[in-house]
Amino acid sequence: METTWKKRLSGQISPELGREIDIFETQLELRRIGKLDEKIFAETRLRRGVYGQRYDNGRRHDGLRTQQLGFPTGELTKGPETMWDAPGMLRIKIPFGGITPEQMEMLADVADEYSHGVLHVTTRQDFQLHYIHIDDTPELMRRLASVGITTREACGNSVRNVTACPLAGVCEGEAFDVTPYAKALSRFLLGHPDCQDFGRKFKIAFSGCTDEACGLVKMHDFGAVARIRIENGTERRGFALYVGGGLGTVTQQAKLFDEFLPEEELLPTAQAVCRVFSRLGEKRNRARARIKFLVKKLGIEKFRELVLEERKILPQDLLWTSYLKELPAWGEKPLKEGKETSLNTRYDDFNEWLGTNVMSQKQKGYAVAVVTLPLGDLNS
Repeated sequence: METTWKKRLSGQISPELGREIDIFETQLELRRIGKLDEKIFAETRLRRGVYGQRYDNGRRHDGLRTQQLGFPTGELTKGPETMWDAPGMLRIKIPFGGITPEQMEMLADVADEYSHGVLHVTTRQDFQLHYIHIDDTPELMRRLASVGITTREACGNSVRNVTACPLAGVCEGEAFDVTPYAKALSRFLLGHPDCQDFGRKFKIAFSGCTDEACGLVKMHDFGAVARIRIENGTERRGFALYVGGGLGTVTQQAKLFDEFLPEEELLPTAQAVCRVFSRLGEKRNRARARIKFLVKKLGIEKFRELVLEERKILPQDLLWTSYLKELPAWGEKPLKEGKETSLNTRYDDFNEWLGTNVMSQKQKGYAVAVVTLPLGDLNS
């Protein structure tokens, strides 16, 4: 009898992620036998990062006429006009773009086994796998969860992947490394009850410095820029906090919410912002349901007032600050001391690449090399 990945990975998946995947698998089976409405199932799969894809209505035009595709499950759908057997896409969240070798190996394995061997890297530090059959998604999710990766809330009206400057931790100009804060906020808001009733998606970004736009914080719903303030001779960490940014057909630069938000207030303030957005944000008209429209409607002063009032009545949560105790041990240290070296060669093409794609790290003797992925695609 063939052993399922659920059994093989028993004990390797966190209880929370395992329970979430089990719920989705149950919903998938209910839809398969017709006991779950297709619109409800479409919403629940999207909140797990499971998308439809082109031609998912089962029809293709060959240049002369539209032809119907024959699928094994017939007319079964996974959403309105979205056929069950039509190829889909799975979006995989990589908070702050931080990924380990073990996770990369797993991503390569599942890309080979369930997709076409290509991982698409998005502009918001996600991976996307195309040509995924929906029947494979629970086992695929379990394999990802076994190395600490989730697809939960990679789509839908939820807190999307929390991004950060790609040079965080090695940038010479950063105030401090923002990655532990991005990681903590990502974990805190994942599946949080206060984030389950948004009218639209909610995107968060972090940046380590004010002078560079690497983190693109002012294009996001919630953006934090690292700041250091000296108080009574002591260095104190915090963030310049921005809210209400966004692109789309109605672009808006985020508004300054707080010039210096102390680090211990980051998570509770984010929770308060989410509660105000959930309560007052537009729900019926999707075109005006992002938080930027709420900020514009109320004005930043009134919005700030409402958030601060919400913050005052929040019940105390140990998760707000528990991660701060781990900060002194955070960060990688070089395995060996770096050495200065001259990389100029007689090859003009290499020297040109060196000038545009290589930059010094704040760790002496080390450098960052930027590799360009054609169309954002990475072969497994």
